[in-house]
Amino acid sequence: MNTSNQQLLQTNKTDINMDFYDSVIVIDFGSQYSELIARRVRELNVYSEVVSYRTTTEQIKKIAPKGIILSGGPNSVYADFAPSCDPEIFNLEIPVLGVCYGMQLMTKMLGGKVVQANKHEYGKSILEINPKDKLFLDLESKFTSWMSHGDSVTELPSGFSISAKTMNTTCAAISNREKKLYGVQFHPEVIHTMNGQEILRNFVISICGANPSWTMDKFIEDSISQVRAQVENKRVLLALSGGVDSSTLAFLLHKAIGENLACMFIDQGFMRKSEPERLLTTFQNEFHIKVHYINAKERFISSLKGIIDPEEKRKIIGREFIRVFEEESKKIGPFDYLAQGTLYPDVIESADSNVDPKTGERVAVKIKSHHNVGGLPKDLQFKLVEPFRKLFKDEVRKIAKQLSVPKRIIERHPFPGPGLAIRIIGEVTEEKLKILREADSIIRDELNKAGLYNSVWQVFGVLLSIQSVGVMGDKRTYSHPIVLRAVTSEDGMTADWAKLPYEVLEKISTRLVNEVTGINRVVYDITSKPPSTIEWE
Repeated sequence: MNTSNQQLLQTNKTDINMDFYDSVIVIDFGSQYSELIARRVRELNVYSEVVSYRTTTEQIKKIAPKGIILSGGPNSVYADFAPSCDPEIFNLEIPVLGVCYGMQLMTKMLGGKVVQANKHEYGKSILEINPKDKLFLDLESKFTSWMSHGDSVTELPSGFSISAKTMNTTCAAISNREKKLYGVQFHPEVIHTMNGQEILRNFVISICGANPSWTMDKFIEDSISQVRAQVENKRVLLALSGGVDSSTLAFLLHKAIGENLACMFIDQGFMRKSEPERLLTTFQNEFHIKVHYINAKERFISSLKGIIDPEEKRKIIGREFIRVFEEESKKIGPFDYLAQGTLYPDVIESADSNVDPKTGERVAVKIKSHHNVGGLPKDLQFKLVEPFRKLFKDEVRKIAKQLSVPKRIIERHPFPGPGLAIRIIGEVTEEKLKILREADSIIRDELNKAGLYNSVWQVFGVLLSIQSVGVMGDKRTYSHPIVLRAVTSEDGMTADWAKLPYEVLEKISTRLVNEVTGINRVVYDITSKPPSTIEWE
């Protein structure tokens, strides 16, 4: 198991004690939906997290999950170097559910046969189920499922029976009731599969017998106790950004350790219009939580001079953040701990490529580094406090509501730590920041006026460094195009482009080219995640 996968298994010192919760683990074989499966399980109030396919049976015994889900993946089980798992997991007497590749792998490992299908099956398919099978209990006999496979199971392992089929796939679900081993060729975790959550509920609650005790009020109680036990009477410095994650963390930590919490806001020059001023007013005047304001705009912008690679941008910004904290904390410290609003998707997306050291085969690929994960220097002078490290964004919002965080903060769209710096493609300059800051303000203003701000997950502009020809007032212009990006999502792990009304798009476009000097063209991004990410960098 490589370093990144060890990190996913290890319990961070600031994590709450997971022994109090029943759990279901997702063994990842390189699927982009592995995290989504974990998210769906958590919606059932059962804790779930993703682990590497190299996780051993002994490691699983230590985790002591109530159930195991084998994820999908891009490989064929009969291909050279296809990822596999410890075969002993099928003898642990723990229920196992294989999804797509996971079902095929289970079939192959237990003596069945998987071959390339005569007809591939991608997209929606009508599923015919055996309603007596425990996995499909109380479901209608036919419903739409989401398929994505080129291989099929042709021979079942001993003790298994077919429990569902489609027009093109005679073996769309299998089960061994005696050993509590189940497999589905479709993806129950995606919204395109009807009854997908009910299928997962039947597995997690009915078959695994997991206790639905993973609730945010219990998490708040446990994490406050854990923070107090870890920090004791020492002081904690919080990196405050004004977003829902760091703001909610400020409320939680203030509740846990009171005056031993110090908040520091570093203005790196990449915030949206008027946000630094609003942040200081809100926290100091309304919440009575003191915030130390640091103006580091010149330092950050100069550190990015000539830098165009997005990964390098993120790492530089992450490094500078920590260095500024270290320098400034000495003036108001001392501090032993640095608190960050790191979330579980940040950790997953920043994980190193899963590369087999013997074959060089890649299974899962790092998508991007997050400044508070991949950008941290090795010689970090603080111990980290990250209570939200295992949470998804919507779980943080639930915590925020219970802690009475103001609605305007809870409903604030996600904003990346590196800010506008990674919404400028290419080199970051003062001029480009000014253009994008004004454009972003107009975009959000028009969505608010149309009453659509809370109906999308994120909306923002991306400034391209290329320039295009335009005409204004009978004069030739050569200015920047701006990309309008608006998406809908439940948790940010997957997203669809928002179908904004044409009249709203027209108003945004008209205002951008008329009111922002430096923009003469507006384009709309209509790609989903996957295959794209939400942010451009």
